[in-house]
Amino acid sequence: MNILASPKGMPTLLTTRFGKYQPDGPLAAAEEAGAWQSWKKTVGSTNPPALVRLIADSGLRGRGGAGYPTGDKWRAAAANSADERYVVANGFEADPGARLDRTLMETDPHTVVEGVAIAAYAIGARRAFIAVRERATLARQRLETVVRLAEEAGYIGSNALGTGVDIHIEVVAVPGGMVVGEETVLLRAIQNKRAQPEQRPPYPTDKGLYGRPTVVNNVETLSLVPWIVANGSKAFAQIGDSDNPGTTLIQITGAVTSPGIVEVPLGMSIRRLLDICGGFGDAKAVLVGGPAGGFLPPAELDTLYTAAALNEKGALWGSGSLVVAGPQTCLVDMATTLERYLSDESCGKTIPCRIGVRRLYEIGMRATAGLSRPQDVQNMQDLAADVRDAALCGLEYCAPNPLLSGMRYFADEFNAHFTHGTCPAGVCNPVRVASPAMTPATSA
Repeated sequence: MNILASPKGMPTLLTTRFGKYQPDGPLAAAEEAGAWQSWKKTVGSTNPPALVRLIADSGLRGRGGAGYPTGDKWRAAAANSADERYVVANGFEADPGARLDRTLMETDPHTVVEGVAIAAYAIGARRAFIAVRERATLARQRLETVVRLAEEAGYIGSNALGTGVDIHIEVVAVPGGMVVGEETVLLRAIQNKRAQPEQRPPYPTDKGLYGRPTVVNNVETLSLVPWIVANGSKAFAQIGDSDNPGTTLIQITGAVTSPGIVEVPLGMSIRRLLDICGGFGDAKAVLVGGPAGGFLPPAELDTLYTAAALNEKGALWGSGSLVVAGPQTCLVDMATTLERYLSDESCGKTIPCRIGVRRLYEIGMRATAGLSRPQDVQNMQDLAADVRDAALCGLEYCAPNPLLSGMRYFADEFNAHFTHGTCPAGVCNPVRVASPAMTPATSA
């Protein structure tokens, strides 16, 4: 995936070391580029509660899509009196086509591993895991190389840097589909259990991996931690949105001139994000948040890229992706395709997800074939409400988004399919069924 240059004057925290050292090269080269300096500054000399306070004061929020305050999560796990705690770095990156986490792990693996080590030290965890997709071979190999080099240098492992601190980090290749990206499913998958979500509460910070308090953070979240330790919470808090400080990686694809990955401060408008890739032009919509995201029309492009603002508009942060749909795209067809994918990826634990999302797909299929039934629109809305009310995970809760956001902003196009059996984009091939009165008479 092409790495785009951030606009002039914008701070870069995650990509600043991209290309400055060989990811699977010697440790000294990475250190010369700045790796492990925050760890050396922290371990054994910084009080863990003070480190948790530092992250909380920075305002860092999770980059996995929900935007939960990282400091609150660390504090909850650290306060638990259990005999063992864990840190899990979520690099599974469940959405198809998403390459943000993988690019980060492949290009600057030292930052990822260093951030994991600092998080483990902060909450008093002796063991940590970096979970990657089974097929992300290069990312896994480079992370394993970094862990080995850090252990050989005495930075992590037993008695790290002679401080008496034990930090053991393991890279875990996890099989499975989209649902594994949800934190409770990921924890079950690491333990070789069936990939299904758990009821919450209790939350992983109380009862997570092996029944112990566990902090689950996205790898991008943890990759920002060394920068915060090195530069301070105030410096981080001054970047981006006041309630969502710092930078994030965005992946922009589809009908744009220059698709790729770019690092930007949080709180930018979607319009400005698209300008980096050549602008929205005459496109029809932008899908924000991956396959379970929402379609936004040109009139909503000034929406700020924060979890709260996107949720309000029917989209979501999700995988950090923007897919621009060109003017000839049929959004009913696209939304239906997304519903099919989400139905296929459902683990089936709850009936509304196992059956309801499939019915949503079938409603969309009827619309694209010109065979809609009079109650389909109402049934779609009722099913969407049932699916969300029963949701145990993000996939289930967000599954109705493509159809609902399409109906919300592109009512004319959807009504053309549902009511008139026509496709304004000329993509679908509606089949009209003649009424009995129009059926030609046949001879006996």
